[in-house]
Amino acid sequence: MISITEWQKIGVGTTSFGVFFILFGILLYFDSVLLAFGNLLFLTGLLFIIGLRKTFSFFFQRHKLKGTSFFLGGVVIVLLRWPLLGMVLETYGFLSLFKGFFPVIFGFLGNASNIPFLSTLFQRLQGTRSMV
Repeated sequence: MISITEWQKIGVGTTSFGVFFILFGILLYFDSVLLAFGNLLFLTGLLFIIGLRKTFSFFFQRHKLKGTSFFLGGVVIVLLRWPLLGMVLETYGFLSLFKGFFPVIFGFLGNASNIPFLSTLFQRLQGTRSMV
């Protein structure tokens, strides 16, 4: 079993609140204050979960600098009260940063789900051609 420290538990809560505020800010027609608060909570929670050194080494790898610049630039633009443009830049940066994780996530969801339609959908998104 994986042991989770108290700091990681705080990080999961902080990240969850960050995602909540981001989604709530989008629902309220890109409210810049909620989006900025959600971004700060999300990044703070990420720091608590994986640590300062691992966070910096993840974001500042040479092949991820483009995604990092778009993501962090989007955060700065949201903080400067240009929420729509900032969220577009953040979304592109997020997809660029985490594109290697998507096949793993879809594979896990496809294997964990017993619902026939969702299992087939997740297997197709993962890239496997097996229909079993």
